[in-house]
Amino acid sequence: MALLKIARMGHPVLLGRAEEVADPTAPEIRRLIADMAETMEDAGGIGLAAPQVHVPLRLFVWRTGAGGVSALINPELEQVGEETDLAWEGCLSIPGLRGAVRRASRLRFSGIDMDGREIAGEAAGIVARVMQHETDHLDGVLYPMRMEDLGQFGFVEELARAQARTAKEET
Repeated sequence: MALLKIARMGHPVLLGRAEEVADPTAPEIRRLIADMAETMEDAGGIGLAAPQVHVPLRLFVWRTGAGGVSALINPELEQVGEETDLAWEGCLSIPGLRGAVRRASRLRFSGIDMDGREIAGEAAGIVARVMQHETDHLDGVLYPMRMEDLGQFGFVEELARAQARTAKEET
């Protein structure tokens, strides 16, 4: 396995629509998934899309609750219900920054897993958020493009200081 270089905001690979994976069981796809998982873990992320490592293909990996890693190839997402959540997000392609993004609370997903099997299911909470964030990367969308209020966008350290000041004022 190998660590891959992560593209940062401003690189054109992050702004285009990624192509479908023609052969999800190809050895190079399995190797890419393994390298992406290692890169994500090394960078401390919870999700990573192929365009973020300069590969414009429709696949992403994410960290599962059990400490493992899953992959979804050629994903399709559909919102379930009307409920949305506003929550803070970060991105390995936008290091040091965080922003509040509204996303669907629940979704249905389908695609192909890392063993080449078609899968489908529902996701909620952080898993639904990660799937939406990573699928956005496959469509050339970065999370700041989804933000409703750029006043809720900033450097992690500054946001933490502001939160600490607010907490101090409330006591």
